[in-house]
Amino acid sequence: MKTLILYATKYGAAREAAERIAKKIPGAKLHDLKQEGIPPLANFEYIIIGSSIYFGSIRKEAKTFLAQNANVLKEKTLGLFLCGLQPEEEKQFFASNFSSELLTAAKVTGFLGGIFDPEKVGFMERFVIKTVAKLTEYLNRFDDGKIEEFVLTECLDRIDDGKIEEFVL
Repeated sequence: MKTLILYATKYGAAREAAERIAKKIPGAKLHDLKQEGIPPLANFEYIIIGSSIYFGSIRKEAKTFLAQNANVLKEKTLGLFLCGLQPEEEKQFFASNFSSELLTAAKVTGFLGGIFDPEKVGFMERFVIKTVAKLTEYLNRFDDGKIEEFVLTECLDRIDDGKIEEFVL
């Protein structure tokens, strides 16, 4: 029962979330969707895909991957997560960025929080974020409770099979 965690990130928040999830699922394999060499999906029973939200949209590489692999993904135990700083927009972000078929197929979805690091963004982005969101300093809004809930829900069938000792919770 292998797990593949795929992520797309601009400034690192989705990577950090993917790493936090991977730490809780022993043997999980991580892969950045920007990188070549995505492992064959046929080798995995569980697939988790996450992306940062940037101005309301998931990353281009995540959109492309999802569109190209939707039929295969619907046959897997699927988890979808988003990273961002607007948890109140969670339902809208999922509805506008994932097909209804993938959302229905997903065993779990989660909006896990995010990070704003003014050191990593350019002048114009910093200006827009300061004006719109009133953010000027480093902010980490990862929700460890949501991450743990996401992992527990994604792995529930493995836990039901008496394999709880496999998970680091």
